[in-house]
Amino acid sequence: MGQMRPLASTQAIVEWDELPARAREIPANFDPLAEGVLMAHQVQAVELAHKVSILALPKGRRTGMTFAMALDSTITAASRKSAGGNNVFYIGDTKEKGLEFIGYCAKFARTIAESQAEGVSAIEQFLFEDQDEKGNTRQITAFRIRFASGFQITALSSRPANIRGLQGIVIIDEAAFHPDVQGVLDAATALLIWGGRIVVISSHNGRNNPFNQFCTDIQEGKYGEDAAVMTTTFDDAVGNGLYERSCWMSGEAATSEGKVRWYTRIRKGYGPRLTAMREELDAIPRDGNGVLLPGVWIEEAMREERPVLRLTLPDDFVQKTPNDRKAWMDEWIAVHVDPLLEQLNPQSRHVLGYDFARHRHFSTMVPMEIEQTMRRRVPFAIELHNVPTRQQQDLLWHINRRLPRWSGEAIDATGNGETIAEYTADEFGSHVHQIKLNRAWYGLWMPKLVQGFEDRQIDIPRDATLGDDLRAIENVEGVPQVVKETRDIKDPELHRHGDFAVAVCLAWFASLNLVVAFEWEAAPGKRDSDEDEDMPAGAFGGHW
Repeated sequence: MGQMRPLASTQAIVEWDELPARAREIPANFDPLAEGVLMAHQVQAVELAHKVSILALPKGRRTGMTFAMALDSTITAASRKSAGGNNVFYIGDTKEKGLEFIGYCAKFARTIAESQAEGVSAIEQFLFEDQDEKGNTRQITAFRIRFASGFQITALSSRPANIRGLQGIVIIDEAAFHPDVQGVLDAATALLIWGGRIVVISSHNGRNNPFNQFCTDIQEGKYGEDAAVMTTTFDDAVGNGLYERSCWMSGEAATSEGKVRWYTRIRKGYGPRLTAMREELDAIPRDGNGVLLPGVWIEEAMREERPVLRLTLPDDFVQKTPNDRKAWMDEWIAVHVDPLLEQLNPQSRHVLGYDFARHRHFSTMVPMEIEQTMRRRVPFAIELHNVPTRQQQDLLWHINRRLPRWSGEAIDATGNGETIAEYTADEFGSHVHQIKLNRAWYGLWMPKLVQGFEDRQIDIPRDATLGDDLRAIENVEGVPQVVKETRDIKDPELHRHGDFAVAVCLAWFASLNLVVAFEWEAAPGKRDSDEDEDMPAGAFGGHW
């Protein structure tokens, strides 16, 4: 059998301020051993986890199951073997989830270890050398807390090939969103041979997802009497005090009126996406296959932080004269965009994807570099809200003329985007692909984008909002696409509709439909944009 062992030479200490916000924001006076610290459904889940070998916990979002299991894991690892102590392994769908879980445990350990007169080490980041049954090895980033009891809590950033080799308690979080859901579940149940226990926590990700089938098989008795399913909905958690806990954690006063507003805002936040709301809040899996891009694929594509420019203009900006609007936009471009364009690799071919919007959503421009290795790299992204169409055109054309070895772009020519797409095609010719976003186009090109993420051929800026947009790609009646939502633009939590996902898919399309690369050289005395505010610029302001 393969083995998994730590590489001590890579060990490093994780500082408290490096932990995710939710772990850091636990109040200083939080006592994990106080009576009533867990809500009723959390207590029930922890008790059930100690009674059965296999526990599946389908849940609504933010119901606190991971938090409860982190507390129980800390108590377990801090206890001596005679008191039920054991090692705990946590496997999330992203590295961020693992760090958040270990952050919770570190917070709890400060109190628990002290009360039991047991020491606890700092959070360590190290590498697991994972070896499968064929002898193939790879290194997995992991986080660990070691207790004086001799046990430890280890959070792995991805599923180890040899999960069967783990001995102790294994917690698999957001199982339905792992790249290989069935592989996770098969390997986890196999480790029962060594006397371990398994807790599988997840929101649903479609009726056909293996996690839903896993829960169904347990309920039908296919795993015997030593397995159980406990479902917790958002309403269950609300009834048990979720709103009041949320207010206490944030230092706000809980009121009955505030609770109604809070609950209504969360429900209304899904707009017309009722099946998504039922799945994510009521733990009712939808008929489709759900989200297509696992969080781990998105995280692997976000290799580093890069600029994401976001420009929102006031409503009265359109009251300025055309010349004043252009002058303002030219200055903004010179200050914010030109420095980014100057940093681009002049040897690489570049394309651009542009998802147009005028009022309710964000216009998103995504330049994409085609590296020598054929990997597609997004050096930066630009999001525009409430920006007049002509100023969007000024920016778009400016970028087109300065992208090194510019080899084309794809523009959303649906609805209001059709006008700017036509004008841009008039100016730049066959380098501009005017795309009608419809089911047929999504059905052909979204799977290619998803494949690009799976093959690790996409490199995008590390940004939480962009990641949320990519998670909006869903199977709708067999066609992968972004679900359009009707939301209040004044509420920043309620207005996005996967804008970046559409723009990066357009850029991906352009990168696979390259035209002859060329550079723009402005003719003497000509501006980048036509003087006439109402007419499209012709292809006479420069030469190729």
